[in-house]
Amino acid sequence: MPPPYEVILRVDHAVDHPTTQDDHTDRGAETRTPLRLAAVQPLCVPLDVAANARAHAAAVRAARARVVLFPELSLTGYELDAPVLSVDDPRLAPLVEACAETGALALAGAPVAGDHIAMLAVTGDGVSVAYRKMWLGDAEPRRFRPGDAPAVLDVDGWRVGLAICKDTGVAAHAALTAALGIDVYAAGSLESASDAAVTGERAHRIATTHRVWVAVASFAGSTGGGYAEAAGQSGIWTRAGEVYARAGTQPGELVNTSIG
Repeated sequence: MPPPYEVILRVDHAVDHPTTQDDHTDRGAETRTPLRLAAVQPLCVPLDVAANARAHAAAVRAARARVVLFPELSLTGYELDAPVLSVDDPRLAPLVEACAETGALALAGAPVAGDHIAMLAVTGDGVSVAYRKMWLGDAEPRRFRPGDAPAVLDVDGWRVGLAICKDTGVAAHAALTAALGIDVYAAGSLESASDAAVTGERAHRIATTHRVWVAVASFAGSTGGGYAEAAGQSGIWTRAGEVYARAGTQPGELVNTSIG
C-alpha cells in the first residue's frame, strides 16, 4: 500500500471553464471569492485515531484547499465498535494545527456521543460536531442512532450541505438539505469496489435535481464491516452532473479544484 499522498491528483478548471453560481446568500455572487474544495481518501489505520489524525493533517497541507472533505468514519475506519470521539480529544491536535496553518476547514468522519456517525468540522480554532448521519444502513442501527436534521455550513458565503454515505441515496435527504439553500452538497462515503458506480450515479442525480455542485470523499483501501476493498474514486461533480475531478482507487489520493 503506498504511503499517504504519494499520489496526488490536482485538477483546476476554473480558468478554462468559468461557471456562474447560484447565490443563496443576500450578498450577491460577485462578492464571493472562488471556493477551493478538496475530496481526500487517506490511508486509514483501524481504530488508531492518533495515526489517522496525522494522516488527515498531511492531507490538509497537501490539498491547499479552503474545504477538505474526508470519507465516512475516516478518523477511526469503518469500525462499528469504535469508541466515540470527543471534540476535545488531544489526538486531534495535529489536524487542528494543520487547519490553523492553512486556513482550511476539514470535514472528517467519526463516531460521537449519542451514539451517532458524525461529520466533524475542524478549523484552527478547534473541533465541533457539524452533522449526524440521518439514514443508517446495514448493521449500523445496532449501534448508532440516526441524526434528526440536515446541516449546512456557511464558508466564505458558500453554503455547503453535509451528508454521509447512505444519505446520498435517499432523495429526501438531498431535498431537505437543498431546501436550506446550498451551493455544494458534500458527502463522506464508503462503498465497496464492486459498487463503485453508485457514487457517480447518486452524485449526478443530486447535482442535476438540485443544481448544486457535489463533492464526495470516498473511502479507499480496506476497512471494517467487511469492506476488504473499498471503491475510492472520490470526486467533484458540476451542477450539470458532469465529472469535474475524480481520484483513482488507491489510499493517499485526492482531488481539488476551485469553483466560482
